[in-house]
Amino acid sequence: MNRNAVLAFVYGGFVAGTIDIFAPALIYMVTPMRILQAIARGLLGSASFEMGVTSAALGLVLQWLMSILIAAIFVFAALRLRVLVQRWIAAGLAYGVVVFIVMNYVVVPLSAVGKVPTFTTLTFTLNLLAMLLFGLIVSWFANRFLTGTRTMLPAT
Repeated sequence: MNRNAVLAFVYGGFVAGTIDIFAPALIYMVTPMRILQAIARGLLGSASFEMGVTSAALGLVLQWLMSILIAAIFVFAALRLRVLVQRWIAAGLAYGVVVFIVMNYVVVPLSAVGKVPTFTTLTFTLNLLAMLLFGLIVSWFANRFLTGTRTMLPAT
């Protein structure tokens, strides 16, 4: 396995996943701990909200594992479809939309939550924007590690 590919999906997943904890906390005006418990709810059901730090820790591990897996899918696709790193902004935005749809309309309903999340127009838009950012972060790391361009700023 390509070392740069592994670095791309680990860093991309970890950074995007970590930011993705705070985005819904801001959207719904709740603590990050509550978000992590909501993530653990996918396995534990509603009891996760009564388990305190234990379910929050499980939620954190689940968040990072899912985020790294989601990033790995993008990176492995990018190894085969070079356009994903050449046009990383468009690819990241498109991937963010795909992640939003899959997570909210496939994964969450199949989890212990058991239903599609309900959104207002505002929360739908803000959650979609958060996933667009997630996709951009993943694609940025893929671009940097798979093309060898690992500087934060363009070369002068």
